[in-house]
Amino acid sequence: MYDKTQLMRGSLEGCILKIIEKQTTYGYEILMGMKDVGWMDVSEGTLYPILLRLEKQHYIKAEKKASPLGPKRKYYQITEAGKVYLDEFYEHWQKLEQVMQSLFDDKKAM
Repeated sequence: MYDKTQLMRGSLEGCILKIIEKQTTYGYEILMGMKDVGWMDVSEGTLYPILLRLEKQHYIKAEKKASPLGPKRKYYQITEAGKVYLDEFYEHWQKLEQVMQSLFDDKKAM
């Protein structure tokens, strides 16, 4: 059976950055946004280490803000470096998509 873990791992950073680019947001909201678009296998144990890594790489910045429902939340915002990284990620993703489409297109002979 195919193990999708590696493929997911390579795509998560770009997807997380795209969600954060749309609006300043916090971890749980990022998880829900990912589930809304079909990422069902992402857990908090996967998300938070990625957020920490993106923050250390200066692709996002975090700020604690008051929450209407309890303790302060850590809100994430994309940085200019993060926008550059996201653009590069998407450019490479489009190239990969074209290659995969070409390989799996039944109409093309090899």
